[in-house]
Amino acid sequence: MKIGLVGTGYVGATTAYALLLQGIASEMVLIDANMDKAEGEALDLTHSTSFVHPVQIYAGDYCDLAGTEIVIISAGPSIGKNETRLDLAGKNYEIFKEIIPKIIKYNDRCILLIVTNPVDVLSYAAFRLSGFPKNRVIGSGTVLDSCRFRAALSAKLGVDARNIHGYILGEHGDSQVAAWSLTNVMGINFDEFCHSYIPGCRADIKKQIENEVRSSAYTVIEKKGATNYAIALAVAKIVKSILRDENSILTVSTYVEDLDGVLDVYLSLPCVVNKRGADRVLIPRLSNSEKADLKKSAKIIKEYIEDVMGAVV
Repeated sequence: MKIGLVGTGYVGATTAYALLLQGIASEMVLIDANMDKAEGEALDLTHSTSFVHPVQIYAGDYCDLAGTEIVIISAGPSIGKNETRLDLAGKNYEIFKEIIPKIIKYNDRCILLIVTNPVDVLSYAAFRLSGFPKNRVIGSGTVLDSCRFRAALSAKLGVDARNIHGYILGEHGDSQVAAWSLTNVMGINFDEFCHSYIPGCRADIKKQIENEVRSSAYTVIEKKGATNYAIALAVAKIVKSILRDENSILTVSTYVEDLDGVLDVYLSLPCVVNKRGADRVLIPRLSNSEKADLKKSAKIIKEYIEDVMGAVV
């Protein structure tokens, strides 16, 4: 189980640490434009290997990606203050035009897992630049947003987040869609649970939670400069689902040919994730307003894809 990580900034390095702790990989190669950074992270991680499952970790170059089952891409600048994820699209697309050909030169059979923002736009870019089948190019999507959604619900409802089923769909960004019609606590619809078990349940609780989830990344960035822990664990979950063929249903960013008239786009929908990557896309039963919001989110992503990639689309 060999994994490649391209980009060893906050997210890449923390992802390597999460994979190390969970014993998911037997070999990890770290690649970065700054070789000293990659070597330093690899050495620091190696020093901890007596406390975890046996794993070989080293800094390398793109030729070392031969034989990797998954290549995780988190290269590129992180979102800064007063920026949105989509503001990063142009500069990170230029980086992808350099690194994707280098990856596939040495490994054209791996699964590409895109984490760099804006993840939906760049997952599409990686799909087109690599020529890989759609199931083998996936983005981390709204796996993290869905976790944030459950965490916010857990705090409001006083219920363990693991007993809450809820999903964020569409863009990993400001146009994300909270699928309230699918949200339940141990099979009890959210509205029913709220009114039956939460004294003084207010009508605006949904908007409060949506706003909290949508702004959570900006809040973390404002206070500490970057997000890294939660996204690293989200990526580790995706990797584990692939390598262990778990058939987990995760809201990864995946290719959609036609979403209610929005053609040829990447966005997050529930997918069965296994050794083939995003093996099956599930289309959930949403309310009419949620369908409209999901279409709007898809259109926003599509417009950015066209703006950034131009004639490639």
